[in-house]
Amino acid sequence: MTLKTTEIAPLTNRIIAEVEKAIVGKHEVLEKVMAAFLTSGGHVLLEDYPGLAKTLIANSFANALGLTFKRIQFTPDLLPSDITGGYIYDRVQNQFVLRPGPIFANIILADEINRASPKTQSALLEAMQEYQVTLEGETMPLPDPFIVIATQNPIEYEGTFPLPEAQLDRFIMKLSVGYPTPAEEQEILRRRRKRRQDAFTLEQVVDAETLLALREAIEGVHVDDDVERYIVELVEGTRQNRHVAVGASPRGSLALLKLARTWAAMHGRTFVLPDDVKLFAFPGLSHRLILEPDLWMNRHASADVITEVLRQVPVPVI
Repeated sequence: MTLKTTEIAPLTNRIIAEVEKAIVGKHEVLEKVMAAFLTSGGHVLLEDYPGLAKTLIANSFANALGLTFKRIQFTPDLLPSDITGGYIYDRVQNQFVLRPGPIFANIILADEINRASPKTQSALLEAMQEYQVTLEGETMPLPDPFIVIATQNPIEYEGTFPLPEAQLDRFIMKLSVGYPTPAEEQEILRRRRKRRQDAFTLEQVVDAETLLALREAIEGVHVDDDVERYIVELVEGTRQNRHVAVGASPRGSLALLKLARTWAAMHGRTFVLPDDVKLFAFPGLSHRLILEPDLWMNRHASADVITEVLRQVPVPVI
C-alpha cells in the first residue's frame, strides 16, 4: 500500500477522533502519542498519577489502529521469561516447544515498568531496539509495527527500580497525561452514565498495513538544512548546560527529527517548521538528561534545563 503525504492528516484525524470517544479532553496528548506511533522506534513512556487513563489510552489506540495488544503488569517477582516466553517440554510430542510470551504483539503495555527488577526490564531492551527476541540462541522477529507503551507512577518509590539510562533513551518521548478540568471530568461522568457500562466500543479505523504506509509517506516530508542545524544545536545545548552531567545523545536528535516531520504531516504540511521541533523538545529530551547530583530531587529540573536551552538557541527563520 502506498499513501500520499496529503492523506496523512485526514487519516490521523479519524484515528484520534475515534480514540476521543474513550478519552476526554486530552487532544494534544493523543496527538503526540499518535505522532510517536507514526515514527519508527515510537515507544512512549507515560509518567503520571494513578487513574488518569494511561492504560485506556494504550488500549484505545490498539483498537482504532487494528493492532494486537498485550498488557504486562510489572511486579518485583516478574521474570524475563514471563515477558519473552520460553521453551517448555511437551510430553505428547516428546520435545521442547516454544511458548511465546506476551511480547509477541503489536502494542505492548508495560504497566508500572519500574516495579520490576533491572534484569526483567532488560528483557525489553533488545525488543525495543532490534525488534527481535533471542531465546535459547534462536532469534525471532517481533510483529511489525512493534510499539511499547510503558507507564510509571512518579510518587511511589518504595519497592521500585529506576529505569536504566540505556532503556530510558529507547523511548522516543516521555509524556504526562494530567488531570482533567472540572468540565471534562463531568463529561467523563456523563458519558459513563449514558453508556450504562464501564466498557468502551471503538471501531477500527486502519490496520497494520495502513500504519506502515503512513510511516513510509512521512519520509517525504521536507526538512530544511537550517531546521536540522536547529535540532543539532538544541541537543548540543543540553550537553553544554552547567546543570547537566550527561546530555542527550544523537538518538535525541533523531527523535526530534522524526517527531517534527510526523507533526508537520499530521497537520497537513509537507515541510517542517522550527515550532514543530520546539513542541517536542520537552517530551523528546527531558528523559534523556542525566542531571548533576544536587538536582536529582528536583522533579522540574529537566524542564528548566530545556527551557533555558530553548531560550539560548536562536530560532531559524524559514
